[in-house]
Amino acid sequence: MKKRILIVNSGGDCPGMNAVIRAIVKRADNDTNWEVIGSINGFDGILKEPLELLLLDEKRVRGIHFEGGTILTTNNKRNPFNFPVKQEDGSIENVDLSDKLFYNIRVLNFDAIIHIGGNESHKISYKLFKKGMNIVGVPKTINNDLSVADYTFGFQTAVQVATEAVDKLVTTANSHSRVLILEVMGRDAGWIALQASIAGGADICLIPEIPFTMNKIVEKLNTRYAINKRGFAIVVVAEGAYLKGKSSEINHRGIARKIANKLRNFNFEADIRETILGHLQRGGTPTAIDRILATELGVKAFELVKEKKFGTMAIHHNTEVLSMPLKEVINKYNKVNLSHNLIKTAKGVGISFGD
Repeated sequence: MKKRILIVNSGGDCPGMNAVIRAIVKRADNDTNWEVIGSINGFDGILKEPLELLLLDEKRVRGIHFEGGTILTTNNKRNPFNFPVKQEDGSIENVDLSDKLFYNIRVLNFDAIIHIGGNESHKISYKLFKKGMNIVGVPKTINNDLSVADYTFGFQTAVQVATEAVDKLVTTANSHSRVLILEVMGRDAGWIALQASIAGGADICLIPEIPFTMNKIVEKLNTRYAINKRGFAIVVVAEGAYLKGKSSEINHRGIARKIANKLRNFNFEADIRETILGHLQRGGTPTAIDRILATELGVKAFELVKEKKFGTMAIHHNTEVLSMPLKEVINKYNKVNLSHNLIKTAKGVGISFGD
């Protein structure tokens, strides 16, 4: 009888998820004694009645490595320990279905789960492992906020999309002498904003790690309009950036609009427009780097299952593909260190952080 692996996606979609799935299947196919099944829509597929499971063979995953999103679909609202269940009266009640998950895994003869998800998803992974589940994690986040990894797949694609947005905004800002503010993802870590600012040549970069003041922003903008009040400027802001002394604004979306309104209140004379990039950063074809990284992690995840190293996560660290216990990974965020070389580089080319 073949050994069986169940793949579950959780959290938001991310360029490279399909490349991970494909790598797991192709690596398992090399061993011949393994069968890989996918759970549709996160833990839904293994918990629903009837079950929604998809056989993942070499034919099914052929060519999916350059497709964005995930063929299994995903969600961030299906925690098996707090699972939404429709009641007889039509209401929704969150119920602990972890015992049902264990039962279904046992009855269907799954030897292990490979869980592809972000930090919150792997808190679930660790909880399942402590309860006795054979589970291995694969990190997924476009924000690059996993502390133990060099990079997480999806990040470089998100940076590329954000950089291309800056490139396009530069031309229209220059044509109209405008200040254009681009809001990118990054609730707790400003890596996307930082790298897109350097790559795209932004004038101001606002990130959660460096609280900003409007006076400093206006001071920088004024240098861009010094001659005949003509010029242009690009501001890149992470969604989690906030005004100094107002930490309650952290994680509130719409920071680009807030900054634009505050600039107007300062009577800054240039025309100001804002763009929220949103889920464009999550979609589309993964870059070559993200495809390679995702493939490395998929292969490693299978090998961790084969070696029965459960309760671990496949990571890329110091240019090597390694494993690390889940308990050492969760709750540790990779924030931008203010002494990081990219901060020095950005300041070296005149990018202001509003501090």
